[in-house]
Amino acid sequence: MNLEEHAGFIWLIVAALLAITELLVPGVYLTFVALGSAATGVLALLFPELGLVGQLISFAAWSTVAVLIGKRWYNTNPIPSADPDLNNRAARMIGQSVTVVEPLVGGSGRVRVGDGEWPAQGPDLAAGERARIVEVRGGVVMVEAVKAISID
Repeated sequence: MNLEEHAGFIWLIVAALLAITELLVPGVYLTFVALGSAATGVLALLFPELGLVGQLISFAAWSTVAVLIGKRWYNTNPIPSADPDLNNRAARMIGQSVTVVEPLVGGSGRVRVGDGEWPAQGPDLAAGERARIVEVRGGVVMVEAVKAISID
């Protein structure tokens, strides 16, 4: 069996395997490579004289074109999410109520966020007081005092 005679079918089989793998392990990246492989398979069937080097160049070119088109598509048509801040830890912290663990004096101190301590900036607050995160800048949380509610 001569592999050069069946190169087009081999590229199409690789494309199918990549597409199946994408379905089993989603990540949207193998789809574009599968498209490059499929395009190369079709070209190899239409132009058997393309040769291995030409096929590899075709595969690289079509895969790159598919990735660029896919990237543009996803940038202009973002997938809606129920939790858009899922992977943005800083954005998820905004609005959280925290406890001052190291007094904020002169605008700086430390607060407990979840199970960790973070450097904080905000109004002067004593240890044990409650604060609310209003912003996160480069690993420092900006806080505001939480007004205590008194029940008379």
